[in-house]
Amino acid sequence: MKKHGHLNRDVARILAGMGHTDSLVIADCGLPIPPGVECIDLALQLGQPGFAAVLDSILADFQCERAVFAIECRQHNPAVLAQAEAIAQQGVALDFVSHEEFKQRCLAARAVIRTGECTPYANVILHSGVIF
Repeated sequence: MKKHGHLNRDVARILAGMGHTDSLVIADCGLPIPPGVECIDLALQLGQPGFAAVLDSILADFQCERAVFAIECRQHNPAVLAQAEAIAQQGVALDFVSHEEFKQRCLAARAVIRTGECTPYANVILHSGVIF
């Protein structure tokens, strides 16, 4: 049994298989999952686990070079906007696109990690960087 990192075997498998520029989505419980994109469903109940906890956990174990958020979070979800700004402080490039464009970009993701988050626009697409 693993002692460190992600205990969820599907999350660990996806992270281990990510290559440069591959994308991974962390989603609230309402984001539609595109057909053919793997969904790792962590949702237990409304709000659990939350978007912030899952994002922090993934970023602790994942080399991220770019993060994409829905521009609507600027007006409708200040907590998610604050998380975006914190990610930028760590040197990650940020992009903001319309929610419709965001959903289209999810089609190219390796997987969607579905949280129990139930606030609007609590979604991000993370693009893999390299560790060298």
